[in-house]
Amino acid sequence: MRFLSTLAVVFFVGETYATYRDFGIPVSSATVQVQAFNVVNVTFVNGPDASLIGPVLPGRGSVPFPNYAFLVTHKNNTRIVWDLGLRADTANYAPSIAGLFTAGIITVQPGAKGMTDLLTQGGVPLSSINQVIWSHAHFDHVGDMSKFPSTTQLVIGSETNTATFPQTAGASLLASDFANRTVTKIDFSKANHTFGNLKAIDYFGDGSFYLVDTPGHFPGHMSALARVTPTSFVYLGSDTYHNAAEMRPRPEFQKNYPCPAHLVAEAKTAISTDFFWSPKTTDGAFDVVSRADPLMVASDLPTSLTADPITAGISLAKVAAFDADPDFFVVVAHDLSLRSSLPYFPKTLNSWQTSKLKQNTVWNFVDQTNPAFLLSPL
Repeated sequence: MRFLSTLAVVFFVGETYATYRDFGIPVSSATVQVQAFNVVNVTFVNGPDASLIGPVLPGRGSVPFPNYAFLVTHKNNTRIVWDLGLRADTANYAPSIAGLFTAGIITVQPGAKGMTDLLTQGGVPLSSINQVIWSHAHFDHVGDMSKFPSTTQLVIGSETNTATFPQTAGASLLASDFANRTVTKIDFSKANHTFGNLKAIDYFGDGSFYLVDTPGHFPGHMSALARVTPTSFVYLGSDTYHNAAEMRPRPEFQKNYPCPAHLVAEAKTAISTDFFWSPKTTDGAFDVVSRADPLMVASDLPTSLTADPITAGISLAKVAAFDADPDFFVVVAHDLSLRSSLPYFPKTLNSWQTSKLKQNTVWNFVDQTNPAFLLSPL
């Protein structure tokens, strides 16, 4: 099974860290404010098995993925939007993308609004947004850039394919995404930092916000490290994974965040031993504590939305070191396990550590009552 080749690479590249300083992150008192939006819930009607994650168990194919975007505000009042999510008028995507919606392959919740609508309704003028940063150029992250004034700059990874429709037949981006605005490409070959074996660029030059090179999922894919207090961070992980079971469990994670006793007990019968195993598992009784590698992996089937599953797996294993560390809260773009727990705009994520948000949610994916639970057949 090809999934296992990815898993082998993922498991053996991790390192152990104790605090944020051990990652090589410089000391700084500069911080940013991070606010989350769930732009829309998106469902792959025929299931995500061929495109996102594996294994997909019988009856678990149709999953409603959230679509998070983030407003990052620097103390100098610079405002950044990290990802735009899906555009509301899906029929106005380039034909190669719009066809997915008109054919019913992907559906969105009724009455969905775009990120620009959510910002405006929240009292954030689009003219106040200095930059939009695409973590990568998949359709569910690029939104509708034409809604922003020309003063809003667009920031993308240097490997992003900027071909546009109609100039290029089959292109997924539109000419209006780039028209009449400054577009900056981030070149990680010029990065002056390395955190946890990931190249990073100090975006503001004061240690408050770093762009991080996490290749593999899609050309130009990057993530971000936002310092929300002098000693704690929100890691915006983009599409490094789509379900928390791709990230967890791992030995260092289990050491710092042991599975709650009630979920250990529940997992014995909740998690299918026909599909998952661990050293202390017996037939019909799964032992989550002795599981040392993630329960799921990114799809590497021919129709996978992950461009390079092996490289993506290595990036994910590096991000896993942040996930295991108490100084970092990792939030990716489509983590369904967090949908009912995240404090959304106008609240901030800055107090995640004192509110115990992380420790209260990291095991949600093994909770049968959480919609992100995909570990047994229906």
